[in-house]
Amino acid sequence: MRLPSHVLGLGISSLAALLLLVAWRLDPAASAAASAPGSQGHRDTVLEDALNRLREGRHTFRYDTFGDEEFWGDTLRLHEAIAGATLGGVGPGVSPVDALAVGLKVDQEALSPNLLNQIEHGHVDLNDPAVTVELLRRNAVVGVTGFFDDDDQLVSMGIQCALCHSTVDDAFLPGIGKRLDGWANRDLNVGAIVNLSPDLSAMAGLLGMPEPAVREVLSSWGPGKFDAELILDGLASARLGGSSATLIPPAFGLAGVNLHTWTGWGSVTHWNAFVANLEMHGKGTFLDARLDDAAQFPIAAANGFGHVRHSPDLITSKLGALQLYQLALEAPAPPAGSFDPVAAERGHVLFRSRAQCGNCHVEPIFTEPGWNLHRPEEIGIEPFQANRSPDRGYRTAPLKGLWSHARGGFYHDGRFATLEQVVDHYDGFFSLALSAQEKNDLVQYLLSL
Repeated sequence: MRLPSHVLGLGISSLAALLLLVAWRLDPAASAAASAPGSQGHRDTVLEDALNRLREGRHTFRYDTFGDEEFWGDTLRLHEAIAGATLGGVGPGVSPVDALAVGLKVDQEALSPNLLNQIEHGHVDLNDPAVTVELLRRNAVVGVTGFFDDDDQLVSMGIQCALCHSTVDDAFLPGIGKRLDGWANRDLNVGAIVNLSPDLSAMAGLLGMPEPAVREVLSSWGPGKFDAELILDGLASARLGGSSATLIPPAFGLAGVNLHTWTGWGSVTHWNAFVANLEMHGKGTFLDARLDDAAQFPIAAANGFGHVRHSPDLITSKLGALQLYQLALEAPAPPAGSFDPVAAERGHVLFRSRAQCGNCHVEPIFTEPGWNLHRPEEIGIEPFQANRSPDRGYRTAPLKGLWSHARGGFYHDGRFATLEQVVDHYDGFFSLALSAQEKNDLVQYLLSL
């Protein structure tokens, strides 16, 4: 899929423009003088510091492992599975074709024009694990970092925030293109990737289940899903024959939004600390006494996950800039021609009136400004996933950019395959009695956000 250039605009430029606009309104003459070419006017240190922090946060989001290579490499030995026996690892190795099949993405801008030309003309064997290792050496696999010794051998690997919360625009080939930070990678099969590990005994010991059972749980997740609570409560299935994994959410459009996750664990920076320490297995500090509740979080309580401290702390000092960068990531505008604008305008009127959507999805942030959590019975959804969180509720999800993360369905677990099904659910639950035309108009409006 090739996306229009306006879709690719991320938050840094827009935030800079916003800050300049604010400065101009405060003092138009001074701001104009300070920003004029060659000006010797007053330096706007707030703006300069903000831009520096944004760059720092972007680097953290894209490239920082927080020391988690100790887990993904030294403990799970995933780098050995990637390299394969021929390159000193184990098994057949992971070729670029294999990597793309499990949803890993390649950053086109990390590759030289010469290498891109060779790939385009079929001069690079994309079925060779050695090519994957070379991509890691060039830091081109989005969200994954390879570590190499003095002999240029792959000796470990780590992951970054971008693994789950970035994708690419497919500008070069499917799975190869320019980064789209903040987008949910709904192609990423996290369970299948972890299952590549030749040794899951550490996970088996933590969860208190045999290693084959761990592998079965991981295989049940599927593309675009991840179970962050598994290592807290050990619950492996939401329903008989189902999976307890939830969809990877986007990390854009969060400015002004209070609770960050499907079930409202906390703010952006709380969840960043949670994930960096507990899910990525980085080395930092994380404090949340709610995890001491042995009845709700038996694994977390037994392992002290609410009181994590490492020295040196490789995470905490980076949380501020990381948060700033994430809050600057705007939701992407829908592609031209992807919705009916006339129907969308009618849907907008319905959204704010008879359909009652705007009661909770308050414009322009499209969630509640304040406490944006609801009890399951308020929205007609069973409580399984909500009960795995401290406040036992579901967040009012922001709606901007819905079109960009439709794959895998909607709601926390993808239970509604289409937006039409979402509208049908609320139409029935709230007894709205919407006509077929009105339902379509609402869907067109949602696609326009």
